[in-house]
Amino acid sequence: MRDIAIAGAGMAGLHAAESLREAGFDGRITLIGEEGHRPYSRPPLSKEFLTGKGAPAGLDLREDAAFGALDLDWRLGRRARRLRPRERAIELDDGSAVTADGVVIATGSRARRPGTALPGVHALRTVEDAEAVRDAFKAHDRVVVVGAGFIGAEIASSARTAGLEVVLIEAAPTPLTRVVDPRIGSVLTELHRDNGVDVRLGSGVTGFEGRGRVERVRLDDGSAVEAPLVVAGLGALPNTEWLEGSGVEVAAGTGGVLCDEYCRTALPGVYAAGDIAAWPHPRYGGRMRLEHWTNAGEQAAAAVGNLLAGEGAGTPYTPVPYFWSDQYGMKIQLLGQAAPADTAEIVHGSAEDRKFVAFLGRAGMLVGVLGLRSTPKVMRYRRLLSEPTTWQDALAEVSPRS
Repeated sequence: MRDIAIAGAGMAGLHAAESLREAGFDGRITLIGEEGHRPYSRPPLSKEFLTGKGAPAGLDLREDAAFGALDLDWRLGRRARRLRPRERAIELDDGSAVTADGVVIATGSRARRPGTALPGVHALRTVEDAEAVRDAFKAHDRVVVVGAGFIGAEIASSARTAGLEVVLIEAAPTPLTRVVDPRIGSVLTELHRDNGVDVRLGSGVTGFEGRGRVERVRLDDGSAVEAPLVVAGLGALPNTEWLEGSGVEVAAGTGGVLCDEYCRTALPGVYAAGDIAAWPHPRYGGRMRLEHWTNAGEQAAAAVGNLLAGEGAGTPYTPVPYFWSDQYGMKIQLLGQAAPADTAEIVHGSAEDRKFVAFLGRAGMLVGVLGLRSTPKVMRYRRLLSEPTTWQDALAEVSPRS
């Protein structure tokens, strides 16, 4: 194996390239990226970048020298258009092709965009998106945020920090419904309200209205919310279209590239990592697809290690999922899974104090640990999720329970 192509120049793609070099691979590595930028950090885009405390230079993941030391064949501003497995080639949108002995699919996901072309309605995924939203924050004193997932919640927090009046609209009965148990989600609802956000739950958006630019958001109950500015956090769509007809299987529903526990796809020598990979995790059942910064790096390293090990070898990828979010100056952390859960119990602190650690359980097993303003205590329990732990055994580890 002398040539490896990595499709996707985000966090997962960069870590794949770095992991190859760290493993001693001295062949050609081609890194293909649709954006014209070298890999940059996305988490700040919905946080300090929007408040004016972050600059484009602060998004750099590596110094110039570190990028140079990787000795990569950069193909930036080029989109992977088709995978041609028989020729072991990735066709690019300029008609050129990259041939390789091995391929890492790391094309990630894109923001689900609102269904309108009205000016003043934004989504947030790229640095250009973030620059447009930051400029809009300076020009307006009110914003409607559609969607109370982690991105929407962080945008709402950043808008309040920037001094804007904020209305947060969510179709589900609590924020973060897909990620966090409703009993915990209700605490996060009050966190927004504590900070002056007008939270509208159980309200779906049916359209955006205005003459020349957005003026209001129409809700499914027939009411409307005045909106000189809208930012939508509607989730993400995996970038899998370019794989159609290649033999790489794509999951139904939320999408993602189907992998085995070694991050291998159905095609020999083709692996996947990051937002786009859907793989079986033995401790959680079914398949997981994680759109988390930490997973992008860890899974890329695992995929590359298994690619170099060859078919029939390697190590299963069984991480403890980890995610964090900064909102209103408070850190929310999640280890494992927080939903679905049939048991939830705060084992340290209290919801009233906005400082706690909660255990989440399913079918008698510990599946997640969520904390607000409790970093040391949350990380203390990571080891309980690295192997199967019963609910009772997990509670027995809590000492003192305060």
